[in-house]
This record gives sequence, structure tokens and C-alpha cells, in this order.
Amino acid sequence: MQTTLEHMSIWGLISEASLVVQAVMMILVLASVSSWYLIIRRSVALRSAERLQRGFLQRFRQGSDLAQLYREGQAQPLPDEAALQRIFLAGYGEFAQLQRQPGIAPDVVAQGVERSLYVAVAEQEERLEKGLQFLATVGSVSPYIGLFGTVWGI
Repeated sequence: MQTTLEHMSIWGLISEASLVVQAVMMILVLASVSSWYLIIRRSVALRSAERLQRGFLQRFRQGSDLAQLYREGQAQPLPDEAALQRIFLAGYGEFAQLQRQPGIAPDVVAQGVERSLYVAVAEQEERLEKGLQFLATVGSVSPYIGLFGTVWGI
């Protein structure tokens, strides 16, 4: 009876499993640890981005001088999570550059700013979505890997 209880412990089951089942368990543990790391890191980054966004929106809505807001954003290095500020800086920078050129029609300025904003939004989306493909892959593949390990172990 004592030997049966020893084999029924977690460590007993792992040590008595075949090499393939141990490899499957190791893969699942590594995928789980990696997933939790990404989840926690993304959660912290998104909270920081939300806090920075609220602060920027408050300054943007209160201030009437967008040039001053642009100069403040250019003067200091922005954290990676300052997505909205980076989008504003890209759009306003393009606007200021196009306004300095003589003889440019207002619709050309608007198109240039719109193009710049699309690019800035796409860059920030890509940065914010970093790691989501890995989480989606782990979430969809892990049950099948676990099932494989269970079937092989029987």
C-alpha cells in the first residue's frame, strides 16, 4: 500500500512516466510559464498605457496651444506605452512640416496628415499586440498536446 501511495504522488507520477510523456509535461509547463509572463507583462503595459493616455487627453483637452503640447512631447523621451502621444506627435509633426511648404493646398495637407496618422496608428497597434499570437497559439494547441500526452501515457 505504501509503494502505491508513493507512486500516486505528483513526483512519483512524473518520475514513472515515459520520456515522451515527461517531454509533453515539460512543454506544457514551459508554455504555461511563458504565457503567464506575457499576460502579466501585457497587463502592466496596458495599465501604464491607459494611465498615460488619460493624462495626455486631459492636457490635450485643457490646452488650446497644440504647438506647445507638441514641443513638450518632443522635448522629453516618451515611454513605449505612450501610444496616443506618439500618434499625436506623428500627425502634428507632419502637419507642421507640410504647412511650412509654400503653395500646398489644404486638402494635400489633410491627406498627408491622414497618411501619417494611419502609419502611426498601425505602428502602435503592432506594438500593443506584441505577444498575442503566441498566446493564441498556446491557447489553441495546448489541449491537443495534453491529450497526446494522456493518450501516450495510457
